[in-house]
Amino acid sequence: MKKGIYLLLAGLLVWTSAQAQDQIKWYSIEEAIQMAGKEPRVMVIDVYTDWCGWCKRMDATTFKDPSIVSLMNEKFYPVKLNAEGKEDIVIGDHTYKFVDNGSRATHEMAAVVTQGRLSYPTISYIDGRGRILQIAPGYKTVDQLKIHLDYFNEGAYTSEDFETFKAAREGQPAAPSVIQNL
Repeated sequence: MKKGIYLLLAGLLVWTSAQAQDQIKWYSIEEAIQMAGKEPRVMVIDVYTDWCGWCKRMDATTFKDPSIVSLMNEKFYPVKLNAEGKEDIVIGDHTYKFVDNGSRATHEMAAVVTQGRLSYPTISYIDGRGRILQIAPGYKTVDQLKIHLDYFNEGAYTSEDFETFKAAREGQPAAPSVIQNL
């Protein structure tokens, strides 16, 4: 009898562990900042709202893809940030609050990490020192998000712009810069 219970518990533990690896481990922004201070990684902040259909679609598709789950969990600090969340966010000696402006109610932190470009979903990439590296508004397919994640995971953001990196990955010539056209 005891042996059967132990086998059942062991099986449940293995199943639970496998299930956990099938999902992205989302952190609060406070947790991600604290961890980035100890082990620097880029934070991937998914700014969403509860009413956003495209946000829900990304949760159901892109963020469920095994390659995305693995990359996000192993190389980044993934953060979910509800742009209309009402809880205070305390970072250092500053408290970010929900601001109720009627129909344009939003959390101050969402405005900070999107640099005021509030559309949903938006993914912000922030380094361990709190610098915004890139803001990527709009729904992302697995392939689109993978290019962004590779750009930061490989450190390419330190030496080339995203459009050049993306064009190389897609096998297309890079678009000429505006400066070259002048």
